[in-house]
Amino acid sequence: MTNLRGGDLSRLRQLNSLSALRELRGAGPLTLSALAERTGLSRPSTKDVVDELIELGWVVEVAPTAGSMGRPARRYRFRADSGYLVGIDIGAHNVRAALADLDGEVLAETRQPVLPEAPLADRLAAIERAVDGCLALSGKRMTDLWTVAVGTNGVVTREGHVVFSAAIPAWRGLDLAAELRRMFPCEVLIENDSRLAVLAESKRGAARGAGDVVFLHIGRRMGSALIIDGKLHRGYGAAAGEIAMLPEARWFDAPEHLHACPAVPADVPPEDAAGHTLAAARDGDPVALTCVERFVDDLAVGTAAMVLLLDPEVVVLGGGFSRSADVLLPPLRERLERVCMRMPEVRASTLGEECVVFGAIEYAVAHHDRHLFADDGDPGAQRSPGSSGHGSPTWTRGTG
Repeated sequence: MTNLRGGDLSRLRQLNSLSALRELRGAGPLTLSALAERTGLSRPSTKDVVDELIELGWVVEVAPTAGSMGRPARRYRFRADSGYLVGIDIGAHNVRAALADLDGEVLAETRQPVLPEAPLADRLAAIERAVDGCLALSGKRMTDLWTVAVGTNGVVTREGHVVFSAAIPAWRGLDLAAELRRMFPCEVLIENDSRLAVLAESKRGAARGAGDVVFLHIGRRMGSALIIDGKLHRGYGAAAGEIAMLPEARWFDAPEHLHACPAVPADVPPEDAAGHTLAAARDGDPVALTCVERFVDDLAVGTAAMVLLLDPEVVVLGGGFSRSADVLLPPLRERLERVCMRMPEVRASTLGEECVVFGAIEYAVAHHDRHLFADDGDPGAQRSPGSSGHGSPTWTRGTG
């Protein structure tokens, strides 16, 4: 039998604590007996672990249910309100923000309009207003934030530089991560918006439980993203899924079939033109139907290429145009059936225009699961939910 030294015993205590935290996060309130069974610890050891986690602020006892007969067993839950996360969707026309707890439960949402050609300072100001709005609605402070996760269109490096953005000219070449770190006193994560959208659909939307997913981010701009073997796929240079960059795919200009449709009256604002075309097609207008057919022709080219290459379980139609999935999905399925060796399920998004901001929250939750609640090899440390001055947890040394 291996002899455990003092440091090893501290290490064992840390592993037991992490095991208990993972079970409480995944299963909700548990009694000591239930938690002991799940972790494989003895009941006395479980009680010691829970007491320490309560002292550190990670766990709290749940009040008995009103009207309970007799003396109910004590139950304990993970303190998801130990810290808060913000997800941001930076689009060409809107900035959306949502504030959530550490379990990803959204507590407040806001939206700020912004013009595509707005100067950099104006767009950054809209981001700050959106987050301030979430804080005001939820009664939280900036210092309560642990992480801000951001989705933006364009090609984004792992370090948070925007290499290219067709929709937001002021974004090109911008070190977005650096700009936002000056704005928020916490950790900042940057990712492509389509990738966050597919993450949201796989966690809480139309592709929940699917291991291989193609997401079509369809709106004023076209994008796509991939889940492969249950994992978000970024590619070697974080440019996976950029089908719109290939001229032969015809994705870059495809929305113009809807925006410039002759069925749209002259007095309809440009930002509403595509929606008018789709609504007219739903009502059977032959000119609008022709424009929709042309749009789907172009959409199907890149989609078929991805389906043939990846053989996904599910294709999800998301983004702003997903509100007209009843008009777009039947012709898209028909075109895919012509060429695909195995036809995947083709579904409409259940999250709509909120898919990116929800995906940003999921991205932040997953980040904390990996980096805050995982075994990181430090044999003498216990995490506690205090503030390190940057909104992230501090480390508190275990004793003995």
